Amino acid sequence: MIKRKLTKTVKIGDRIIGGNNPILIQSMTNTKTEDVAGTIAQINQLAAAGCDIIRCTVPTMEAAKALKEIKKEVHIPVVADIHFDYRLAVAAIEHGADKIRINPGNIGDEKRVQAVVDAAKERGIPIRVGVNSGSLEKELIEKYHGVTAEGIVESALAQVKRIEYLGYDNLVISIKSSDVMMCVRAHELISEQTDYPLHVGITEAGTIISGNIKSSIGLGLILHQGIGDTIRVSLTGDPLEEIKSAKLILKTLGLRRGGVEVVSCPTCGRTKIDLIGLANQVENMVADIPLDLKVAVMGCVVNGPGEAKEADLGIAGGQGEGLLIRRGEIVKKMPESELLAALREELLHWDEKDGD
Repeated sequence: MIKRKLTKTVKIGDRIIGGNNPILIQSMTNTKTEDVAGTIAQINQLAAAGCDIIRCTVPTMEAAKALKEIKKEVHIPVVADIHFDYRLAVAAIEHGADKIRINPGNIGDEKRVQAVVDAAKERGIPIRVGVNSGSLEKELIEKYHGVTAEGIVESALAQVKRIEYLGYDNLVISIKSSDVMMCVRAHELISEQTDYPLHVGITEAGTIISGNIKSSIGLGLILHQGIGDTIRVSLTGDPLEEIKSAKLILKTLGLRRGGVEVVSCPTCGRTKIDLIGLANQVENMVADIPLDLKVAVMGCVVNGPGEAKEADLGIAGGQGEGLLIRRGEIVKKMPESELLAALREELLHWDEKDGD
């Protein structure tokens, strides 16, 4: 069992991170925030899929003002993503943002940072101090002879101290890099030097395949050390994919329970059905079923029951026929075409079964 590092607790809207609280899943909208209806629709879709906190970009004053209307129609905390213009940060807070994300280094002089801090303090809004390897200060690049984990950490902690000096410590830290192992090392270092909660992710991870692999390795190595209070899987694609991946990473590490886990065999020469299509159908089908179960999808009626014995439910297909398997025991034989419907029916009535 992973022993998590205890960090300070921070309240974001109606959610609390840090301490012993669950690791929350974040994502970011890819709509224009000024498009209120489109942004609301995407946020609610992501929330239904399991997103706990959502971040919206605020590049204009119109986007900052849009947060007020967006907040009325969504039910998860909204984080405003701010770059360069301190006035947008202040406006975002005034229009209901539950947290703001800034890099104080690109906000400007102390008066501008102070204005943001004062607005956040007045409303009790946390500030996420975000530093990416791509935005590392020239002096630190020279000091460490390039972009390094040590430089990222030094930059982030310097910005944190800057805000602390201005009288505020309701903070979350985010340090990201597209270099997976550099990102892992940076989190190891910063976790030793601060008790602020950490938002963890591999930035610019890439497309669905490469992004998932990089994020799984990076987040897995970081989270397995007990580091991290919120996570985002950054993918070039539909944000819904980020939520699916984040949930699976947390479940695989034993850091989150609930939701149906689908396991399936990799196919071989014995496979007589469209196992790939069936497995994808099952995965989509169970997405809205709130049971903490493991479901196996097997392509061979010879080895299927044995391979599925560790699952709560399973189906195995052969040539024109299929088996429904419950906890390793064959309970029903049926035409292959009926497998999906039989599995769904079994899942929908699972809580009615003795011993479940």
